[in-house]
Amino acid sequence: MFNYVRRAQNLPRYRRIITVFVQHGFGSLLEQWGVDRYLITPVRIKRRREDLERLTPAEHFRVALEELGPTFIKIGQILSTRPDLLPPEYIEELSKLQDAAPPIPWEEVEAQLTAAWGRPPEELFESIDKTPLAAASLAQVHAAVLPDGQEVIIKVQRPDIWPTIQSDLSILEDLAAVTQRTSLGEIYDPVDIVQEFAFTLQSELNYLQEARNADRFRENFKDEPAIYIPKVHWELTTRRVLVLERIYGVKINDIATMERVGIDPKQVALNSARLIVKEVLEDGFFHADPHPGNFFVMPGAVIGAVDFGMVGHLSREDRINLVKLYIASVRMDAERIVDQLIHMGAATAYVNRADLKRSISRLLHKYRGLPLKEIRAQEVVNDIMPVAYRFHLRLPSDLWLLGKTLGMMEGVGLQLDPDFDMFAVSQPFADRLMRELWMPSTWGPELYGSLQAWGDFIQVMPRAGSKLLHGLESGKVPLDMTFDVQKPVMERFDRALTRLALSVILGSFILAQAWLISSAPASPIVMGLVAMGFLTAMGLGLWFIISVLRQV
Repeated sequence: MFNYVRRAQNLPRYRRIITVFVQHGFGSLLEQWGVDRYLITPVRIKRRREDLERLTPAEHFRVALEELGPTFIKIGQILSTRPDLLPPEYIEELSKLQDAAPPIPWEEVEAQLTAAWGRPPEELFESIDKTPLAAASLAQVHAAVLPDGQEVIIKVQRPDIWPTIQSDLSILEDLAAVTQRTSLGEIYDPVDIVQEFAFTLQSELNYLQEARNADRFRENFKDEPAIYIPKVHWELTTRRVLVLERIYGVKINDIATMERVGIDPKQVALNSARLIVKEVLEDGFFHADPHPGNFFVMPGAVIGAVDFGMVGHLSREDRINLVKLYIASVRMDAERIVDQLIHMGAATAYVNRADLKRSISRLLHKYRGLPLKEIRAQEVVNDIMPVAYRFHLRLPSDLWLLGKTLGMMEGVGLQLDPDFDMFAVSQPFADRLMRELWMPSTWGPELYGSLQAWGDFIQVMPRAGSKLLHGLESGKVPLDMTFDVQKPVMERFDRALTRLALSVILGSFILAQAWLISSAPASPIVMGLVAMGFLTAMGLGLWFIISVLRQV
């Protein structure tokens, strides 16, 4: 049941949201979902504005989000990375969302800084530029100089933004709960999607988290001289204020200025590719907002990065799954790709495998025979979008975010160097991950986990069987089974169970050997024991096969 008190407080905002979507032609969709029935007072439906008649539905959606303000702009930017939720034309349109806003007066900024630090900013800085370097819907940025002469930038959150976002998120949670009970809820999980949006947005508004992201990037790239991450001034950073070292450089897409100051654009393209490939395949932690305004080229073709609010995370399992998909794609194995998608949870076991396989085969056929350097990541992502939407492929959101990130970085790279080849740079990292697939450190723990599961099963089975038999004897477990089979049939059934038990024991023995390989020290004695164990397992396996063949 909804919180009616909260809804009453948010009623004007409810009316605004629904009115805007109705004006943009989405009224029938809202009525289909039954959203209007859950409002305390009805919204008077207005006709679509004539000045917007020429827009496409996707353009209407983008403009509606822009009219509704920062929360919805941010949600639109997040949606632009989710081709499993919206058709490709909507994804393309949402990618155009601009997060800009008129600057707030310095007096309000000063009050916000004083509240955060407990002291006026004039006491902490040698000077502060009251004219902002940039102003967005959530924050604005000012340049400043510390007493020791260090130049910094101050990112300060707009004072009234947090209550607005909390209100909007609560409304979205209510609307998601309503939508969950509609036909749309049978395909997607609106409540989970809104919760994911809320988590992403709240993380971006927590500048302590952004500062931790910056420090993590600095640590990851400490041995990469071609990448520079500015230092965080923790003594001045709070949840609502972030203070970073100021860096200077040429915007990464300003080729004319680079050439004028003697920087080789091709080297910059190579460094930017190493940046993203290392982030993705080695660290599993990547900058997820790589538009040109967030990267500066410093002397020596060094790339300096800023704005660490939006990041992506890839677990080791995610990266290995990506490499497996890559291998299957290179082999043009559509069947294996479908199996891998199901294994990753992107497609359910009930998906129309034949239809999905045909769609993937058509996609692969487009790239058959092409050298990797002629394949563009952005084009691949664009081709995947319709398939993802049609079959509701639910890859982790970070993987969709990765697709958009790769496309943006590739676009920058091609501007810098027309012969830019992302695959050539990524190949050594991918090869390293492929080799790791065959190492005991990769498959050993998984086998050990299976061994533990079998051990738990063997421990529980006697107690569970005893309880079941006791229940049957006492009549507490109603069970009526009548067997009308001959003795030879029961004997064959008994032999089958015996073979199954021997198979489990033999399999457990082999798994234990695999665990020893992956975790035991590499000493001659241990290796000798492992070798003896494998010889014993082979002997038992041979005896088992012979005994089975004799009884066939």
